[in-house]
Amino acid sequence: MSDKTFVLDGKTIPYAEGQTIMQAAMTAGVYIPHLCYHPEFKPHGSCKLCTVKANGRQAASCTQLAQSGVVVESNTGELNDERRALLQMLFVEGNHFCPSCEQSGKCKLQATAYDLNMMSTHFDHFFPDRPVDASHSDYLLDFNRCILCSLCIRASRDVDGKNVFGLAGRGIKSHLIVNAASGQLADTDFTANDKAAQVCPVGVILKKRKGFAVPIGQRTYDLNPISAMPGVKQD
Repeated sequence: MSDKTFVLDGKTIPYAEGQTIMQAAMTAGVYIPHLCYHPEFKPHGSCKLCTVKANGRQAASCTQLAQSGVVVESNTGELNDERRALLQMLFVEGNHFCPSCEQSGKCKLQATAYDLNMMSTHFDHFFPDRPVDASHSDYLLDFNRCILCSLCIRASRDVDGKNVFGLAGRGIKSHLIVNAASGQLADTDFTANDKAAQVCPVGVILKKRKGFAVPIGQRTYDLNPISAMPGVKQD
C-alpha cells in the first residue's frame, strides 16, 4: 500500500505524486460525478460538477492535487443537491429533449442526471435558437445542446492541432462556434479521425447517417449507470 493516501467518503485512496483527487479516485475505481473532465486533457474545472469537500473546503476534484491525510467528501446530500442544481441549469440552458436526441442512452449529461436522481429541470427553459450546421458531408453540429465543456475545443487544439472550435460571447451568451470565416464546419479540415469528433459528452457533434443505430436497452448507459463505470477510458 502506498504511503501516499487520502480518505474519500470513508475509503482510503492511494495516489501518485502529482495526481489530482479525481485521477486518484478513478484509478481506485471510485466515481466522482463530472462532465468537463477527460483523462487525456489538462483539467480546467469549468463545469464544477466534480466539486468535493477537502478537509471541509470546497474544491474541484479534477484540479485539486491529492495530499496525504486529507479527508475528502463527495457522495453527500449537500454536494449532490448542488450537483443536481447545476445539472438542472445545464438542461434548461440548452435544448435537451432526450427522447428525440441521437445521443440518448450514451449522453453523459443524461446519465449523470439519472444517477443523481434529477427528477425535473425545476427552472424555466431558455429554448436557445442556434442554427444547426449540416454543411459537413459526414457530421452534423447541433449547437443547441452544447454545455460549454470545451472538450471539443481542447481536443481540436491540443490533439488534432487544428483549432476547429472555439467559444464566443460572455456569460449567458457564451456559445460554441466553428473557427471558419463562414462559421460552417464544411469550411474546416475537420474529419472523422479527429479526436474532437469523439469527445462530446452530449449530442452536439453527431455523425450523419448513424442516428439511433443502437436499440434501446443496449446503449452504453442502459447497460450500466455512469457511476458503475469509473476508470473506463472515455472516448
